Amino acid sequence: MALRNPIRITLLPIGLLLAASSAALCQTAPTPAPDIPPVAHGDAASLAVVTHQPSDPIEPPLHPIPGVIVDQVVAIVNGDVLLESDVEAERRFEQFQPFTTQGPFSRDRAVERLIDQDLILQQAKLQPGDAIPEAEVQKQLIALRRDLPECKNICTTDAGWNQFVSQHGFTPAQFASRWRQRMLILRFIEQRFRTGIDVSPADISAYYTKTMLPEYAKRGANPPKLEAISPRIQEVLLEQKVNGLLDDWLKTLKAEGTVRMMRPDEVQP
Repeated sequence: MALRNPIRITLLPIGLLLAASSAALCQTAPTPAPDIPPVAHGDAASLAVVTHQPSDPIEPPLHPIPGVIVDQVVAIVNGDVLLESDVEAERRFEQFQPFTTQGPFSRDRAVERLIDQDLILQQAKLQPGDAIPEAEVQKQLIALRRDLPECKNICTTDAGWNQFVSQHGFTPAQFASRWRQRMLILRFIEQRFRTGIDVSPADISAYYTKTMLPEYAKRGANPPKLEAISPRIQEVLLEQKVNGLLDDWLKTLKAEGTVRMMRPDEVQP
């Protein structure tokens, strides 16, 4: 039988509530405490009926606490979860690669790039090779410190480099780990797709003249010499030349596996 005029009651602290319940079991006709309004009898009242009185001196009114989103799933790649924080880290990491990105940061492109990177790393684990030597990682980081326009004047010392990295939201160890992963991905791509692809000295010189020099001029920085930057230009051109082969291969991996991008309003798994 529904309650026509449900009566509000005041919730007691757990100790008092348990004591009141025990007393009720021992009485034939329970008598409510004088300072608590009686509960209507009949069918059990719903939780919505049991509310707090604003003037209750024992407990203040309860207010709903809004949920705080700490992180959010943006994609699931064969069981691997990619988070919004990964996208943000990719945005910050992208600033260390000014000559491999085009235009302003795009979140959608970053998500696609993270999915592709994860697929490549999954395949690399199936074909394990030698680890990237620490000396090789440090060699590339030293070159990066020298070549980045924004870093050039402050990264001549380890303290300056660490400060620069920290300003972009990484610890030196975190950044070195991401750079090592980048090297692993590029090595896998080179080993799998470079056969038949050639990056000539003329290609490197043309990229230096037409792309890098204007970029350094726009930033008001002195460019490194061609001989010093040639290995990195070769790396960039290699990426560009294998993109077609890589895209086809990634499409196959996505078709054979399970890749799911989450909408912002979608319920998280």
